[in-house]
Amino acid sequence: MNKDVIYHFTGIKGTGMSALALVLAGSGYQVQGSDVEEKFFTQEGLEKANIKILPFNPDNIQPGMHIICGNAFKDDHPEIVRAKALNLPITRYHYFLGEWIKKFTSVAITGCHGKTSTTGLVSHVLSSVEKTAYLIGDGTGKGLEDARYFVLEADEYREHFLAYHPDYAIFTNIDFDHPDFYHSLEEVYQSNLAFAKQVKKKVIAYGGDKNLQRFKGIVDILYYGMEDDSYDIVAKNINRTTEGSQFDVYVHGEKYGRFFVHTFGQHNILNALAVIGFCYLEDMDPEVVQAAFETFKGVKRRFNERPLGDNVIVDDYAHHPSEIKATIDATRQQYPTRPVIAVFQPHTYSRTKALHDEFAQALDLADEVYVCDIFASARETDHHEVSAYDIIQKIQKPCYHLDLENVQPLLKYQKAVLLFMGAGDVPKYAKAYEEAYRTQHGE
Repeated sequence: MNKDVIYHFTGIKGTGMSALALVLAGSGYQVQGSDVEEKFFTQEGLEKANIKILPFNPDNIQPGMHIICGNAFKDDHPEIVRAKALNLPITRYHYFLGEWIKKFTSVAITGCHGKTSTTGLVSHVLSSVEKTAYLIGDGTGKGLEDARYFVLEADEYREHFLAYHPDYAIFTNIDFDHPDFYHSLEEVYQSNLAFAKQVKKKVIAYGGDKNLQRFKGIVDILYYGMEDDSYDIVAKNINRTTEGSQFDVYVHGEKYGRFFVHTFGQHNILNALAVIGFCYLEDMDPEVVQAAFETFKGVKRRFNERPLGDNVIVDDYAHHPSEIKATIDATRQQYPTRPVIAVFQPHTYSRTKALHDEFAQALDLADEVYVCDIFASARETDHHEVSAYDIIQKIQKPCYHLDLENVQPLLKYQKAVLLFMGAGDVPKYAKAYEEAYRTQHGE
């Protein structure tokens, strides 16, 4: 790679793209990018790094540039058309990343749920002991040219992770998702298996997942789980409190250490076990790992909480039934005496149509539920085959439709936890509620 070349990111505000831009900039390369003018949470990191962000315009593309294109944009995008006319190199995000990681000891984290939080935790732990570069799916990235490790979130959507051949890979689960691409759970499994076969050293996988158990005998694998001695890495003597979770870890039957995480829910214990498994393989001192756990603050849009009067607002990326269950489980652990109010924005028509029964079952774990209109992804067209009401009518708990222009119904709650969940722009609903609350209380 040439440091005299400007790397232009078409679609730089995407979470993966913004993280990759930060990786390149941190490694000493010249970086700029373009996107829509709407404000995205990923901009903060880009602006802090002084990375130029331009509105989409074919004139952004100039001779001598290398174009990195986000996967959300097709080849007929005006900037890509312009780049082709100038015979410039154009590389899709995942292919560029697949080449980039070859110079490091790499660990990829994949799974339908939990990969962002786990990637963040691996990055944090490794950074405490070694020079580590990383790319996290919340838009966070760090580049260090002389880093030993590179940690990356590997997305299964459209089999993008098949561009990667990492040294290690963590598989948190296999579940049916992205029904606009995959047609069955078996297709998801086969895609994950193909990726697992590309791992150079060792696969680390959740042993409680039936599909991941099918990897046994096919790839070199280490299983983690809870209270089951059949796993290679086991959490025992688990104590979940309002402060977090504490547990002993045994590796191949021998105690490796006792650990404490400040995060909540069973899924965060499993995420920690996956990280511990990788650290074990890399011969890290368990006390060093625990010390790093102590300072981990989480990742963006994963159970980010803030007080509002006597209530608590939680912003969470949960957009699949399994993730909703995990988020509500974490809430019950941290706030066992408070009512849990779920505000959910479905993400994509295809996912809502395929999983509306499962969404209803997951949301029924809350005390009351509000469902917003479906967030329309740019990759889909609304054929009017599904709506928020397909979920609402199946929920047993008190459930209502929530309009962004009228969040007044939320103002009745006291000493409650309001969970705003979704992968779209559900934070807008939280902001509207917060503004209405402050107006009501004269703040």
